[in-house]
Amino acid sequence: MYKKILLAADGSEDANKAVKHAVWIANSSNAELIVLHVLETSKLPEIETLTTESALRDLLTQEAKRVFSKVSNIIKSCDCKVKVNYMRESGNPADMIIKTVEKEGIDMVVMGTAGKHGLSRFWLGSVAENVVRYSPCPVLVVK
Repeated sequence: MYKKILLAADGSEDANKAVKHAVWIANSSNAELIVLHVLETSKLPEIETLTTESALRDLLTQEAKRVFSKVSNIIKSCDCKVKVNYMRESGNPADMIIKTVEKEGIDMVVMGTAGKHGLSRFWLGSVAENVVRYSPCPVLVVK
């Protein structure tokens, strides 16, 4: 049913829980799994002090490696039998997820309810809410 599944990975507890769901759906559908990490540059105070594009690229790479390492370990523990690709972007997470859905021809998005910057008083994080609202494909939000 699904050919490409996008897993939004930000390193949060809810996003890490979503990994197992994404792997199960990908295995069941024999779908490619694309793991996307978006560095939200507007939320990182370190970005203000960076003076070169190279330094920004290094920061993006370090954060993505940390998130991808954790996701990779969870995927390995799930006996994933499908192709997994890792992508990293910077910018507004909801916008970048939607752009990736459109660019890559994604059939389903899997993500956590609230990311690292989510507040517990909200049922659904603002990124998840915007992705659900604007995604042209189904979105599974995992709590």
